[in-house]
Amino acid sequence: MKKQKTMKDQKRYKVIISGGGTGGHIFPAISIANEIRKREPETEILFVGAEGRMEMEKVPAAGYKIVGLPVLGFKRKLIYKNLNVLFQLRKSLKKANQLIEDFKPDVVVGVGGYASGPILREAARKGIPTLIQEQNSYAGITNRLLAKRARKICVAYEGMDKYFPKEKIVLTGNPVREILLDTAKLTLKGKETFEMDPDLPVLLILGGSLGAGTINQSVTESLELLLRPGIQVIWQTGSNYYKEAKNAIARLDVKNIRVFDFIGKMELAYAAADVIVSRAGAGTISEICLVGKPVILVPSPNVAEDHQTKNAQALVSKNAAILIPDSEAVEKLIAKAVMLLYDDEAKNQLAKNCNKMAIKDSATRIVNEVFTIIKAGN
Repeated sequence: MKKQKTMKDQKRYKVIISGGGTGGHIFPAISIANEIRKREPETEILFVGAEGRMEMEKVPAAGYKIVGLPVLGFKRKLIYKNLNVLFQLRKSLKKANQLIEDFKPDVVVGVGGYASGPILREAARKGIPTLIQEQNSYAGITNRLLAKRARKICVAYEGMDKYFPKEKIVLTGNPVREILLDTAKLTLKGKETFEMDPDLPVLLILGGSLGAGTINQSVTESLELLLRPGIQVIWQTGSNYYKEAKNAIARLDVKNIRVFDFIGKMELAYAAADVIVSRAGAGTISEICLVGKPVILVPSPNVAEDHQTKNAQALVSKNAAILIPDSEAVEKLIAKAVMLLYDDEAKNQLAKNCNKMAIKDSATRIVNEVFTIIKAGN
């Protein structure tokens, strides 16, 4: 009679997930980790982030261990400061090498951000299989270099074979927080939470976790357009602009605009919204597509290789979003948002096309590839 394998007999898989810097990298990374744990609860997962970045707080809060590297981003406008960047990169590569020696992962997953480069490079150098999760529609230089030795490259947009070897690409989408899957059922709760009239349209303005200066300036300089009867606004300013926004609202004694520095329950904000204004980060776009809301995107000009504009254009090409360049936002953004708020035909078309671009099982698709890689090596 064949003896059944016990838990002790089974191999305990080990996975490193690396990256971070912004919520757009961290939340997908945590979604991947959660799916791995759901599939193989005994899997040992180690996150590798950048010292002093938000992943060092968010990842432990989600229940996972994280180690930080002293890696820094290159200063495009302050070239002389890059000597220290190169010094920290050297230290990071040495530490990444030691982490791999000690942890002995079966696979290393990179989700983007400063820490991905050193750990994926050292893993590939040691013959450890790597998987890249490219979130943007435009691949940055680091991922293009790492892709040469990666086993699989999980992408969120079609046409990525212009950056990566076609045979390595898998279309998976970007993982998002699972709670966003049910926002369609939360419309009334969302409007109640933000003290909105359920019969009037709501404009959700997302100014970023720290604050998108141009978006917030566009609001403060066009407040009179938002004071019309029948308009309701949820304005998330980010921490750097919150005080200024509150003062502007207080001076005008505005009742129809709710101002927040940070929104913890984003699923309720999305649920309440009829139109959304946002930057064009890959994670945010994936969330908006999933909830299927009409959106006006204002790409940040302060990102590597202008990838937010390319993300936005990928939606605009399918009539799934409206793009307003950062340089034109102060003049045009709020007027366009108010016009869209009352154009039901345009809203419905944008929402429908946006939702068509959503991939609802992204984490599952990525983790399928992770375990295919692991099992091929065991």
